[in-house]
Amino acid sequence: MSNIHPSAVIEEGAQVDASARIGPFCVVGPQVVLGPEVELKSHVVVTGQTEVGAGTVIFPFAVIGEIPQDLKFKGEASRLIIGQRNRIREHVTMNCGTEGGGGVTLIGDDGLFMAGCHIAHDAILGDRVIVVNSAAVAGHCIIEDDVIIGGLAGIHQWVRIGKGAIIGAVTMVANDVIPYGLVQAARGDLDGLNLVGLKRRGVARSDITALRAAFQMLAQGEGTFQDRAQRLGEETSSDYVHEIVDFILADTGRHFLTPK
Repeated sequence: MSNIHPSAVIEEGAQVDASARIGPFCVVGPQVVLGPEVELKSHVVVTGQTEVGAGTVIFPFAVIGEIPQDLKFKGEASRLIIGQRNRIREHVTMNCGTEGGGGVTLIGDDGLFMAGCHIAHDAILGDRVIVVNSAAVAGHCIIEDDVIIGGLAGIHQWVRIGKGAIIGAVTMVANDVIPYGLVQAARGDLDGLNLVGLKRRGVARSDITALRAAFQMLAQGEGTFQDRAQRLGEETSSDYVHEIVDFILADTGRHFLTPK
């Protein structure tokens, strides 16, 4: 095919759409599926049982679909599924899942994964997620839609980060982050709400006001964090606040970052 460079290695069994473009010195493994308009720039490795959705572009020296960095992994069948229109920049690594984590790593649509970042086994990422240079998302994490993870940040295994949250650069996040939260400082303090992100998405002023009031109640109300969230859910009519309440009251294996 004219859109596959002659130096690329496409192993027997790989399914490559006729519109995909594969640059020089790329390697595509035998269980890989490349969708329409996928582009591998050059020197890209896509291996394992990996599916890459339509319009995704992968830049040089990325390694996509390799086995997990997990000593419990014994070679069992597992997958990596990448959605549509993602931009996966230089030296990014994304691993397949493990048997103990459900067997699949999932990446949503329209994400931007900047140079050198890492997405570990069994992580589940939503749509429009941005992971900045050299940040790392550990195994079993859940990163919801519209999250931004700053450069050199680290997300501990099993952590959930709620929709629309933003994590500052050089931040270690070891506990769950509420939707629309703003997290910064070396050990991850919940310092407020991602107001800039809310305004950029055109969220109504009334909803932003309700979110700010909810944050204050979570910070200063009586009882445990879950007790405050339960009361908040009974008192509010804002769908955005209900997203926070539902997130807090859902099952989780970790504590929460709570307002200072």
